[in-house]
Amino acid sequence: MKLLYITNGITGAGGLERVLSVKTSMLAEDFGYTVHILSLNEGGVKPFFTFSDKVVLHSAELPGNPVYYFFKYKTGIQKTVSKVQPEIICVCDDGLKGFFLPYMIRTEAKWIYESHASVNLGDRGRGVSVGVKFQHSLKQVLGKAFSKIVLLTESNKKEWALDNLVIIPNPLPFQISGVSSLQSKKVIAVGSFGYNKGYDLLLKIWQNVETGFPDWELDVYGKGTYENLLPDADKLGLQRINFHQPAADIATKYLESSIFVLPSRSEGFGMVIIEATSCGLPVVSFNCPHGPGDIITDGKDGFLIENGNNIQFAQKLQLLMANADLRLELGSAGKKSSEKYLPQKIVRQWDDLFSSLVQSNN
Repeated sequence: MKLLYITNGITGAGGLERVLSVKTSMLAEDFGYTVHILSLNEGGVKPFFTFSDKVVLHSAELPGNPVYYFFKYKTGIQKTVSKVQPEIICVCDDGLKGFFLPYMIRTEAKWIYESHASVNLGDRGRGVSVGVKFQHSLKQVLGKAFSKIVLLTESNKKEWALDNLVIIPNPLPFQISGVSSLQSKKVIAVGSFGYNKGYDLLLKIWQNVETGFPDWELDVYGKGTYENLLPDADKLGLQRINFHQPAADIATKYLESSIFVLPSRSEGFGMVIIEATSCGLPVVSFNCPHGPGDIITDGKDGFLIENGNNIQFAQKLQLLMANADLRLELGSAGKKSSEKYLPQKIVRQWDDLFSSLVQSNN
């Protein structure tokens, strides 16, 4: 079976790019699919993550003003679709333009839309804007043209009023045979340096924690600019917080740590949680929309904190820092829970979906 993925980019260091590399590589290597990926304005740029040599990469160059861009968007995609002749097209573009593709592109292929975001990700501290709400309403109308819209969690369903929804979570991007010893005095956070990731909240939480645990450190890994957080860290008098750019081998960083924290205000899924638990780390996370509440069982494999409750977050973090046995108990349970996200299990769900759509044509 021939698949075509359409995405904005594969050269970044984000979760979508990582998931796409794992999923498409396994589909090509282990499930026998012919996989093509079309990205925008990335000709000749090396992907951040590794893709199988069996995955064929294409790029559509889209220069010019918005009107010309949209014209080139349509013609560039049509050219690739006509050349590849896929049986299924998967759109991985959380913007609005991807929803127009089934109406613009001539093809007999089945259309799938992969949603990796949440409406709440449009909240920048003043609530979700009217513009974001309008775009989502338009997506609800345009989304009827897709054979399936794939969401990451059950809680994501609350944002949609369509009957073509399917839940397939993200796969683990790596498989670790061992686990962290949980003996290092390191707390780790992973995610881009943006408002929704809540690092401003984490600084305040760490202020409440740091003085009581002077031999512990907090390491934060993420893409983007973290310099705007430094003045706040200085103002709060924080001494043991370290900011880092993305690490391609992030699993090693998890294994060197003892606790994972997620201070996000909102998430599309929270893949870093399953990354951390697969390495045996206990998790402290805000119960934000969407993802953490679908992944973590509070008190069993981590702690879910009322969204925005910094004091409770600090208390649970301190509890884990002070209790090595509790870290081991929750970390072991999290490792077991993470097995449901093994790539073989998740990609098998995609294989079943693709097969059902093609068979419906026969």
